[in-house]
Amino acid sequence: MRPDRPARDGYADRMADTPPGAPLPSPTAPAVPPPGGAGPRMPLRRLGWRRALVLAGTVLFIAGCALFMVFTLGENLGVEALLIGVVAAILPVPVLVGCFLWLDRYEPEPLKYLIFCFAWGAFVSTAASLTVNEFSAGLFEDWGLPTALTAVLVAPFIEELTKALGPILLLIFRRREISGITDALVYCGLSAVGFAMVENILYLGGYGYASGVERYGPATGTQQVIAIFIVRILLFGFAHPLFTSMTGVGLGIAARAADRWVRVLAPLAGLLLAMMLHGLWNLLPTLTQATGQTLIMLYGFIGVMVPVFFGMVGLAVWLRAWEGRLTERTLPDYVRAGWLTPPEVAALSSLGRRHAARVWAKRVAGDGGLKAMRGYQFAATRLALLRDGALRGLDRRPADRERTAREERDLLEAIGAYRSFFVGRDPQVPVGIWDGQRYHLRFPDGTQRSVEAPDEPVVPIPVVLVPPPPPVYPAGFGPPGWYGQQPPAPWPPGHH
Repeated sequence: MRPDRPARDGYADRMADTPPGAPLPSPTAPAVPPPGGAGPRMPLRRLGWRRALVLAGTVLFIAGCALFMVFTLGENLGVEALLIGVVAAILPVPVLVGCFLWLDRYEPEPLKYLIFCFAWGAFVSTAASLTVNEFSAGLFEDWGLPTALTAVLVAPFIEELTKALGPILLLIFRRREISGITDALVYCGLSAVGFAMVENILYLGGYGYASGVERYGPATGTQQVIAIFIVRILLFGFAHPLFTSMTGVGLGIAARAADRWVRVLAPLAGLLLAMMLHGLWNLLPTLTQATGQTLIMLYGFIGVMVPVFFGMVGLAVWLRAWEGRLTERTLPDYVRAGWLTPPEVAALSSLGRRHAARVWAKRVAGDGGLKAMRGYQFAATRLALLRDGALRGLDRRPADRERTAREERDLLEAIGAYRSFFVGRDPQVPVGIWDGQRYHLRFPDGTQRSVEAPDEPVVPIPVVLVPPPPPVYPAGFGPPGWYGQQPPAPWPPGHH
């Protein structure tokens, strides 16, 4: 990784470098943070009265839907069947939630929004879907049509729409919290997991335990609960998250698109695909029951659902590494400007290298260094996503551009604060300075010499940064590089 390698379009000339011949600062270690002191934190957003009012209204609305579902299920199933259904339905939830959080390790989403989406799917979506499905079933019965049509013609549309509505609200009112398809998959997946959990309570407690007890006694009820758990959760537990993930892909594309039509059409296309896939899934058992041909269910499951499932898993795993690769493409701009060093960018490119950096930070700076490295990695990933979004033209309004520039400054300040916890702490390496082009190291014998950046750095070299020169803004523009032509990286893309 060679930051001084010539780049196309005169990139090296445009970036901020240390002026030739300028004296270098004294290569001394930065001040050690106070022992036991609190680590730096990301800037917190103020909770104004409008946001507090919206938050209170949202919590009350979700709580009202939760009470409605508890009352409805308890009245239909009975207390004993409800409790058994709840216990059995909760068992797979930690595993499914853990799978989606595993996708989000590069840039973990705020806990409050994760809880919001899960609760939205569990209570708001189920309450609306249950009401609409029951009304539609009664309507079909009055018309002399089979009530099974509800599962094919109504349930897929209302369930997918309501499950996706929570993440859609996040995209509208908190667009920066969905920085790509991975984030959208996480939010939509958690909404679907919440929905499936409550729906499974109905199946396990009602169609399983309560139905068995009513016919033959508790032993039969228990057997039916086990049978439904195996079929509905162990074999087909991925169904709801798989359907809603189609909407998540559409929302993620919209979040990274500058074109207004793409922002509108991508979520609609994803939602329509989710409804169609859900409808097909519900159609398979309906046709199997109507015709008595079990091969219909088998062929549909193996021929359609399994390939779609593995295709989506492959896409999710590939997207999981996208944020790491993104740091390699965008953060080199800050290396040439003197904000970061080449090894730090290299250490952000994969989860393995990030883990190695955290191990190193803990070795040289203890638990405080470990926490600071985690915060540094999160802030650097956010910075890469922010710059990539600005280069894509996502910020059209002046207010959005000002907010982006302000957030960039906050992230760079946070990165500098995090670095102070572990930079210059390693006694096994000489104290050094990075000036945007090369390292200037001072050795124990007092000698000092310049060292070129290694081609394949894997952990951050603990050096002090030369303060970046003050930015020069062209008339009518924000920070350099944000909204003009994107400069190429100072080294070939994909070169580690």
